[in-house]
Amino acid sequence: MVRKGLPGLTAQIKDKLIQQALERRLRQAEQGKVFDAPVRASSNATDTPEQHCRFDRHQGYQQVRIISEGASRLGIASPFFKLHEGIAGASTRIDGRDCVNYASYNYLALSGHPEVSAAAKLAIDRYGTSVSASRLVSGERLVHRELEQALAAAYEVDDAITFVSGHAANVTTIGYLFGDQDLIVHDELIHNSVLQGIALSGARRLSFPHNDAATLDTILTQQRHHFQKVLVVLEGIYSMDGDYPDLPRFVAIKKRHRAFLMVDEAHSFGVMGATGRGIREHFGLRGSEVDIWMGTLSKALAGCGGYIAGEAALIEHLKFLAPGFLYSVGMSPPVAAASLAALRVIQREPERVIALQERGRYFLAQASAAGVDTGTCAGFAVIPAITGSSIKAARLSAALFERGINVQPILYPAVPEKSARLRFFISCEHGEPEIRETVAALAEELGGL
Repeated sequence: MVRKGLPGLTAQIKDKLIQQALERRLRQAEQGKVFDAPVRASSNATDTPEQHCRFDRHQGYQQVRIISEGASRLGIASPFFKLHEGIAGASTRIDGRDCVNYASYNYLALSGHPEVSAAAKLAIDRYGTSVSASRLVSGERLVHRELEQALAAAYEVDDAITFVSGHAANVTTIGYLFGDQDLIVHDELIHNSVLQGIALSGARRLSFPHNDAATLDTILTQQRHHFQKVLVVLEGIYSMDGDYPDLPRFVAIKKRHRAFLMVDEAHSFGVMGATGRGIREHFGLRGSEVDIWMGTLSKALAGCGGYIAGEAALIEHLKFLAPGFLYSVGMSPPVAAASLAALRVIQREPERVIALQERGRYFLAQASAAGVDTGTCAGFAVIPAITGSSIKAARLSAALFERGINVQPILYPAVPEKSARLRFFISCEHGEPEIRETVAALAEELGGL
């Protein structure tokens, strides 16, 4: 263990030594070398190692402790679980302080919008706070149908189905539709929910380099004939990098290899396209060009949950047999009503989408001019500031918070250590003056690290 003190060393060298020690311990923990003892055959339960029957010895918990202890040694307060005191949009209030906020998915400022809130309140008065049953048996409500029909219309496909969780929408859809005779190929930066769904399915999993359509084509040329069903999974906007795929190229590849294509639009619906209809509108594609459209209600749509949109056979199938829908309570009425109202506002007020896109491009231009490393970001709603070190990212987040700017760090092991970053979520209500001030503060604090 690295000890406190380390006399004669500069602060930078101390930080580096502590970081290296943390990384070494985390790698050892992941390999089971720190906390797990070998399993010995025994008929006596009392011989069971402690780490196999105690949560405080669980490998994951021990990893959390390593990170927390390391941060404490470096004098870095935890940046997580900050308590917001009201609606989190372009601004927020934390611990009695007003902040410019870049840590919210409230891209179009519709969470807290009077019309959206009113719709949720009316739904409570009409339906209560819960439908109190699976939708299949007796939890169906008109607001569910209206929301799903509106989503299907937005994608210009047959139908849609909503789930109480966006993460669960991916897990249960992929986990149910595909099996051990199938292949699922995904972008290397795909979301955890997709990976969990693939694990549940038992399908063979392969990844391709980020946004690399040529490598996907090669993989399918070599592997397609070995499997029954093949699924390719992409994201509309990648939530860590803020870039997007050349969707028409991937559509052509999936057609050539007779594969299914799924696009996760968690961060692109309401953000891309002239009227916010997502990546397909951005590229001018028909909804039927993609087999499975997935999205979440918690970003631009101001609610909570997820959805799948596509052809009637897909949606009817999921409604009757997908475990995450069949065995789950139906979506809470006020949540469904809020998202339906938000969708209607987006369709009526596309200027919100245009403003968001303008602010994103402006932030990216300002950051690039200031020498901030934004990676492959395209300048929509998600803009990273790559620091190359978890310690730098955590300290930068803390320094900006002291200046009234709330932005969260993304640290190792969530991303590779050299890719540690701050992640700025842009709102249509951020103003150009506060963006300029934010980027100036960001550049100044980065220069001082």
